[in-house]
Amino acid sequence: MRLIAILGGSGSGKSQLGLELAQKHNCEIFSLDSLSIYQEIDIASAKPTKEELESVAHYGINILSPTEHNNAIVFDTLLKEAIASTQSKGKDTLLIIGGSSFYLKAIIDGLSPLPTLTNNQREAIKEQISSLKNPLEFLLSIESNLPFSYQDSYRIHKYLEIYFSTNLAPSLYFKQNPKTPFAYPIEKYALVLDREVLRERIRLRSEKMYEFGILDEAQRLLQKYGDRIQPFGSIGLKECKEYFEGKIKSQEELISLISTHTAQLAKRQSTFNRTQFGIPKEIGSWISPREYAIKHIIQGDYASLLRSI
Repeated sequence: MRLIAILGGSGSGKSQLGLELAQKHNCEIFSLDSLSIYQEIDIASAKPTKEELESVAHYGINILSPTEHNNAIVFDTLLKEAIASTQSKGKDTLLIIGGSSFYLKAIIDGLSPLPTLTNNQREAIKEQISSLKNPLEFLLSIESNLPFSYQDSYRIHKYLEIYFSTNLAPSLYFKQNPKTPFAYPIEKYALVLDREVLRERIRLRSEKMYEFGILDEAQRLLQKYGDRIQPFGSIGLKECKEYFEGKIKSQEELISLISTHTAQLAKRQSTFNRTQFGIPKEIGSWISPREYAIKHIIQGDYASLLRSI
């Protein structure tokens, strides 16, 4: 089974390229996107259209309710199911498309199973963590030699969640629940655009999100589920919530902030891909939608990918 991951910053055109490749080479697509995995979140996630979803089989889209949590283990499980489904259809290639490279790295490295929690248990633990005066200091009092950045709030929360749900220090928990290596190699390509071109694409996409009704989508989610669901920590929905709270004063400021925060995310994604996967730092030229600059981790390009797939 051949797995090909097409990585890149938000707004770089990964979904469009993935569709083109899948249609040309009779592949299927696994979406590695932390918002597209949710039902009822279509505009903020820039989810493929109904027609696009019907033209190529997609996995990992519209799976979770907005109240459910996504994490690397969820994506790992869904990816294995997608591989089995693709193989059952007699196909030998699955494209992995999305900007959530953090999850891809975790899947490749192998995952330890996390404690199984109900929504009520997770909320209770979240309250415990929120009540801590200094979560990092508390974590270090439990265990001082964990390998993580002290600025990594996600990792701090996860380690504390493990501690409060199992009463075990994280290192002891991981020792008792070792990582399981991923069974398939994954080829990694990066879609790279000139920085100014990417910024312009992001600006236009942010405007389109507003025109298509991201505020209405966010309002429906707030009314139905409240503001404590995981998706409201994501760019787009987070700014909409702040707009409703009066922290953002105008529609123009809303669009501008979504665009700025998305560009900042794209930069972080590019840095992560480069440092974690070894993808070259140099940014390729972007000429037209038919001439994407794709760089393989080992000296490839868009044309060679098309030939080899």
